[in-house]
Parts: sequence; structure tokens; C-alpha cells
Amino acid sequence: MSTVSVTFESKVPATPGDLWKWSTSVHGVDAEMAPVLKLDFPKGMEQIPEDRNSLGKPLGNCKFLLFGLIPVDLSRLTFVEVEPGRRFVEQSPLLSMKDWRHERVIAPGPDGTRVVDKLEFTPRFATGMVKWFISQFFKHRHTVLRRTFQERRSQARVQRTSPYASV
Repeated sequence: MSTVSVTFESKVPATPGDLWKWSTSVHGVDAEMAPVLKLDFPKGMEQIPEDRNSLGKPLGNCKFLLFGLIPVDLSRLTFVEVEPGRRFVEQSPLLSMKDWRHERVIAPGPDGTRVVDKLEFTPRFATGMVKWFISQFFKHRHTVLRRTFQERRSQARVQRTSPYASV
């Protein structure tokens, strides 16, 4: 078993505040993962808690469902660091991984916001295949993230200009 490290970065035309709300909401995570995986979050959870009291403690069990149907993994969702508005580190025990660490950093930039996902994980089996799947999956997540906020920005421009289009 060897540890794998991969990083994904996107520049997104949105504010850091909007991206923080998205990245820490169950809705945003679900949207980024769909349709490949569905994460069955703990009942009643809508947002990643930002209070220090929940750090390092499992928030509950989460099933990963391939295409929303087939159970493929189980996580004890655990956040070990949260800097509200800037970054979080999720370090959850998974059935498929000896170790798992996912850090998301949100940083303002000149033309929007940088979103960086850093992953370090040690698969229990098939390291090459798992690395390929995780890499493809996070590329997909970043594509969804960029597309969602690009579309929001485009729609906002249309709405701002549309009242004057008939003048």
C-alpha cells in the first residue's frame, strides 16, 4: 500500500463567500458529485459545522452510492480543521482506505476565487485503479463547480441587461 497525493485547482468567477457556502453545504457537495456518486449524509445535516466542538469527532456514517444506487464505500464523516470562509480538512475513516485526507482551500484572486482540493489517501487495494478513479472523480467535481458558477454569472448578466433590451 502506498500513499497517493493529488491536487486539483480551479479559478471560479464567484466570491469566496459564495464558494464557501457552496463547498460546505450538502447541496453543493451533492451537486459536485452527481451523477457519479451520491453521499448519504447523516440525517438532518445541511452544512459542515463550523464550531470547534465538532472537530475530530465523527458526524455520522455516510454511504457512498455509485450512480445513487450501488453502495461502494462507507465513511465516518470527520472534519479535523475548519477555518470558516477559507478552508476545511476532512479526515474520515473509510472502508476502502487505510488513510484519507481531503483539504479544500478557497482563496480570493484577481478574477474570482481559486478553489484547491488536496487529497492524500492510502487505498487498501488496487492503488493504481483507485488513484485513477479519484482523479477522474475530482476532475468531474471541478468541472461541475466551474460550470455551475459560470452559468450563474452568465444568468446574472442576462438578468441585469434584459430589462433594458427592449428599450
